[in-house]
Amino acid sequence: MTIEADAGSAPVPGLVSRLFAGHLGPITVVVLAIVVIWYAGAVYMNAPRQIEVFNRAQTDWGAADLIEGTLAQDRPILPAPHQILVEMKKTIIDKKITSKRSLVFHAWVTLSSTLLGFVAGAVLGILLAVGIVHVGALEKSLMPWIISSQTIPILAIAPMVVVVLGAIGLKGLVPKAIISAYLCFFPVTIGMVKGLRSPDLLQMDLLRTYSASSWQTFWKLRWPASVPFLFTSLKVAVAISLVGAIVGELPTGAQGGLGARLLAGSYYGQTIQIWSALFTAAALAASLVALVGVIERLAVRAMGGRR
Repeated sequence: MTIEADAGSAPVPGLVSRLFAGHLGPITVVVLAIVVIWYAGAVYMNAPRQIEVFNRAQTDWGAADLIEGTLAQDRPILPAPHQILVEMKKTIIDKKITSKRSLVFHAWVTLSSTLLGFVAGAVLGILLAVGIVHVGALEKSLMPWIISSQTIPILAIAPMVVVVLGAIGLKGLVPKAIISAYLCFFPVTIGMVKGLRSPDLLQMDLLRTYSASSWQTFWKLRWPASVPFLFTSLKVAVAISLVGAIVGELPTGAQGGLGARLLAGSYYGQTIQIWSALFTAAALAASLVALVGVIERLAVRAMGGRR
């Protein structure tokens, strides 16, 4: 009876404690804190220009007028979140997707080169990893160059790639895809090398006792063991591939793509346009990473795992 009474009198967890028991509560708090800091930063950074406007117009103003003015400027130094959301609504929902002012149109242009570069970089990374694991000479000869390739700033490489490929007639999608592949092959290579070497010695010795060939060892042991490492590296690679595609659009003077949208906004001082393109790129990257995560769960489930 005492145990039942104690159990019955135990306090039921409240709504707040249930929210913070998972991911929703902490994420919500962080997002709200960022929004508050953002609005404060927008008021602070846009205030000098707004004060000049008030002084020029010789109007009386107070703190409320200053805050309202700083959050409603056409070309603010730091746009407020609601201004970015309004701009995204205008350019995503209100515009036709075939319009060159539509962010959907520009996102599709960037996505095309991103996916092409991602597939090329992922295939190259997997092939390099397989070669490095199975051929000792390749590890000694290729691995230092693979690591060194990522020490060169992509902003220095992108214009050269665009100019060289343009000279031989390759323009548009291909140069951007090559830049994306250049960035994304590295995490796939490193992740797959680690994954293919993840089986322990006992497992390798067991297959040797069964007289398994190198191909059978690869297909039955190394490849299944490397799948978690592969998808982890693919999540990194697909996000980097999008960055590569955007960077590749900057030196080309392209008329389409999120990079072109960023460049046009910087030319004309349209900071709201710049930030809306950045948010669209972030949403696109998050969607691609989420898609890779879905494919990972399906692959692991098909292999008999639980994810």
